[in-house]
Formats: sequence, structure tokens, C-alpha cells
Amino acid sequence: MSQIFHPSTNTIARVSIFGLVFFVAFVGWVAMMLDRSTTVTRERQVFEQPVPFSHKHHVTDDGIDCRYCHTSVEKSAFAGIPPTATCMGCHSVLFNDAPILEPVRASFRDNTPIQWTRVYDLPDFVYFNHSIHVAKGIGCTTCHGDIGHMPMTWRATPLTMEWCTNCHRDPAKFIRPREEVFNPNWDPSTLSAADRARLMKEYQVQSRMSCSVCHR
Repeated sequence: MSQIFHPSTNTIARVSIFGLVFFVAFVGWVAMMLDRSTTVTRERQVFEQPVPFSHKHHVTDDGIDCRYCHTSVEKSAFAGIPPTATCMGCHSVLFNDAPILEPVRASFRDNTPIQWTRVYDLPDFVYFNHSIHVAKGIGCTTCHGDIGHMPMTWRATPLTMEWCTNCHRDPAKFIRPREEVFNPNWDPSTLSAADRARLMKEYQVQSRMSCSVCHR
């Protein structure tokens, strides 16, 4: 019986299978890179807000502590969004007729909260507690970047699981004294390895890599 397929068909088949494996791997690599891209993570993107709030002006220029606005950050999972009354505590006197602050005055006048756009919005299947991280000596800038110098707030970190686990795997790299947690200008280089080890022991910080820590 004569041969149906030419002998070169075997070579073509091997090359096709080999090429398919590489093609699938390439598609997977492209998908992974796309998932980590700033287009997806929205890292370093400025979110439009009803009022152009500047952390640089309030924190760096005026020296306002993070906890003045984010009042629940030390005791609850949520850092807290300040009520309009907090804004008006200053702006009933300062810039009280500035057109740019009319949404703030209207919110206070009508007793209607300002609809801020959340910059850091984790998926519903992820649990994050601000108070635990603060108590363990993790500073605001570890997650929020150089927030004290942002004229407009942008997402400084990708918030991917890989990014979170990098810290959970070796928290000593990110720990700081509790009194410096809310200091946006604190220099991490001031801590030696011995200081970090001491703080890890003092604050009872452990590497927490269990899935149930964040996925509950």
C-alpha cells in the first residue's frame, strides 16, 4: 500500500506541536503582562474627584496629621473618609468663598456627603485591615506612596496579590517605629537590620502567608 502522507509531514507535525507550545506560552505571557500593566492596575493614574483635594497642600504645606481626616485608621479596618464638617472646620474661615470649594459648602449646607472616588478599592474577596498594619508599624507611605507630596491623589501601588505577598513574606523590610507610621517624610535607611529585628519582636510581627489571612 502506498504511503498516504509524504515523509516531510512528520517533520511538519513536530514543528507544529513545538510551535503550538511556544504560542500558548507566549499568549500566557502576554496575558500576564497585561494583567500587571498600569492599564489594568491603574497605578499612577489620577482619579477625577468632585473637589481637587491636594495632600501636598494639607500634609506637607500645612502639616496636618493623617489622623485628623482619617480618624478611624488606628482602630478599624477602614481608614475613614472625613465628613464635610471636618473640612468646614477650617474652610468656614479659610478660602470660605473660593469657587473651587463650592461643592464642599453645598455638601455642608445640604447635609449631603461628597461622593469621592475611591483611589484604593480592593475586590470584595480581599480583606484588609488598616488598624492591624498601623499597630504593627507599617507606615502610610508603604502602601500609599509619597502621599504627602501628591498635589492630586493617585494610586501609587498595583495592589496585586504578588505585591501584597512581597510584604507579608518579609515584613522586616517595611517595618518602622510606631511613632513614625504617620510621618510621610520618614527615611527607612535610618533603621539598621538589628533595629528591624527588634521591632519585629517588640510588635510581634510574623510572616503571614496563609491564604485565609486576606481571603476570608
